[in-house]
Amino acid sequence: MRSYPRMTSAIVLGTRPEIIKMAPLLFALESEGEKVILIHSGQHYDDALSESFIRDLGVKAPDHYLKVGSGSQAFQTAECMFRLEKVLSDTRPDNVLVQGDTNTVLAGALTAAKMGIKVGHVEAGLRSNDRRMPEEYNRRVADHVSHMLFAPTPDSAGILESEKVWGSIHMTGNTVIDACETFSKVAGEKSRVLENVGFDDFILVTAHRAENVDDPTVLGGLVDVLIGAPLPAVYPVHPRTEKMLKQFGLYEKLAKSENVCLLPPAGYFDFLVLMKKCRFILTDSGGIQEEATSPSIRKRVLVFRRSTERPEAVDSGYAQVVGTESGAVARAIATEAKSGKAPKKPSPYGDGKAGRNIARIVLEARP
Repeated sequence: MRSYPRMTSAIVLGTRPEIIKMAPLLFALESEGEKVILIHSGQHYDDALSESFIRDLGVKAPDHYLKVGSGSQAFQTAECMFRLEKVLSDTRPDNVLVQGDTNTVLAGALTAAKMGIKVGHVEAGLRSNDRRMPEEYNRRVADHVSHMLFAPTPDSAGILESEKVWGSIHMTGNTVIDACETFSKVAGEKSRVLENVGFDDFILVTAHRAENVDDPTVLGGLVDVLIGAPLPAVYPVHPRTEKMLKQFGLYEKLAKSENVCLLPPAGYFDFLVLMKKCRFILTDSGGIQEEATSPSIRKRVLVFRRSTERPEAVDSGYAQVVGTESGAVARAIATEAKSGKAPKKPSPYGDGKAGRNIARIVLEARP
């Protein structure tokens, strides 16, 4: 093990995907003797979407909890910046590390940069080029204020180079593959989620993005598609989606269908088991498009969106963007149910060593 000067890194996170994807980096930094300050914004404040993942993964409890909670895009970002500035002023870390494209990421990157603290952006260089998605603005701004940009793939590194970002670009792989491979076996041993699923063969479904679930036409179309699908659907329902299903009078219709098994939000171990067991996945999640490519999972993903910032998953045969129009989604499900072919190509997101790669770069960048 190489000896590095003892420094302090602050990891700022606030959502389920960030916890999963930053855990391998946190473990890698701590294994090198790095002091890590963990700051949780509270963007995901529901236990099922946040604290349960911290417990499952064995991540230490946050050192600081900002308790930002819900609110508009502007409120969440501004409130997180306001509260984070005080914490960073008190702790003065050598760098701040953020991951992805949430309001927490935007707030963390901007606050640290304005305070003269080096910013490292994990999962840099992703682009959907879809202006309807607030995440697109978050990731672009975070990239352009960061000092170190950790691109998961050659394509994302190329995007950063074409945009002439100021920071240094490093192609590292994606830490989500680290997490899947690290926790896959223990998930199978600890999870009991399949005891609540009445199907042996099923589609795994998730949907939570505002542009989908806040639109009654899109959400209603999804409900009809799942009820009439050629395979039963297992659907862990995000709190936001449950709220909108009830608001639009759709929840009971879905819950009464014998073709659909509704579950509460799934913990990380439960979700890994569901991904491994299902025939294929229908989702509007970005991270799931990556997780499905992991060697321990290898499942096809129908992307319930009009665009994706993960073109590598599409190019490698793991994902297909099917849009949100109910007829097109139903046809894609029917085709996928007949084919039943698991992708054979290796994951385009690396070999499960991204956390160690990023930790090494962070530590070697020290004066």
